[in-house]
Amino acid sequence: MKALTKERLVARALEEGFVKVGVCRPDAVPETAGRLRAFLDAGRHGQMGWMEEREAWRGSAAALWPEARSVIMLAEAYTPDADPMAGLLQRDRGVVSVYAQGKDYHDLVKRRLKRLGRWLVDACGCEIKVFVDTAPVMEKPLAQAAGLGWQGKHTNLLGRDLGNWVFLGAIFTTLELEPDAAEVSHCGTCTSCLDICPTRAFPAPYQLDARRCISYLTIEHRGPVDLELRALMGNRVYGCDDCLAVCPWNKFAVAAREIGYQPKVGLPDLAELAGLDDAGFRARFAGSPIKRIGRDRFVRNVLYAVGNSGLPGLRPVAAGLVGDADPAVADAAVWALGRL
Repeated sequence: MKALTKERLVARALEEGFVKVGVCRPDAVPETAGRLRAFLDAGRHGQMGWMEEREAWRGSAAALWPEARSVIMLAEAYTPDADPMAGLLQRDRGVVSVYAQGKDYHDLVKRRLKRLGRWLVDACGCEIKVFVDTAPVMEKPLAQAAGLGWQGKHTNLLGRDLGNWVFLGAIFTTLELEPDAAEVSHCGTCTSCLDICPTRAFPAPYQLDARRCISYLTIEHRGPVDLELRALMGNRVYGCDDCLAVCPWNKFAVAAREIGYQPKVGLPDLAELAGLDDAGFRARFAGSPIKRIGRDRFVRNVLYAVGNSGLPGLRPVAAGLVGDADPAVADAAVWALGRL
């Protein structure tokens, strides 16, 4: 293989638009397998059966691709320009997580990773595999091992020079690269992210019970949401940013460079969202990560927001969906009517 300095790699990655780069060995985080098993044994993954199905790969990056000798971890910023929690006060509107406001990050990050990967192959003749989120890769522990930042008490990655509004991508390679020093936690005594969580989804610092997390409930959970949790979801119709938004390290957050992350969804009107049929939903959210959950789950979320709005004027919206073909949507409509 041709020689390649890490300095050249970092410079090229920054040219591509990534904001930070680090390297670790595939076996740098052996503790993740046990932590994942404990998480699954406790049932905290909820309906995310795919976490169990590929547990062996997810728990060990070395097992995922044994030929890999280095893992290049990259961070890309999607820092919002405005306070993402401001919309929680507009009860006739739906709040969408910042990461889903623009184009689908899977496509944008992977495109950048592939360009960097092609350059790497041309430069040194190595083999590579690129991963963004959907593969069984523990990106956050690997990113911490590569020195990008650390997993905060909210379990998300944050850095002293990044904040926590970042997407992560990984390039596994057969190239031998000098690993970076791992980062350690700098959360100190702060518990802002734990205290702000509406549903108390953190059993302890650095631990998450996905079954109570609004991001999980609005995106991954199929069927009706537990009655206890519906009223706590507010007007969040896709994801939740509360624990990210209050992190004090965001005062050092890097500005987003990718124009595709500029918000297009905004704060959509609940009545309009509730009226979407399948075709309308797919057209409304074409190119957005929101599209993957489908119309039924999304409208179910919208009806929970309608029920939490306290606005009697939205009663006709809920009444119009009591007979919906999807049982979870119909159930949410009845619940919303009762709340209003």
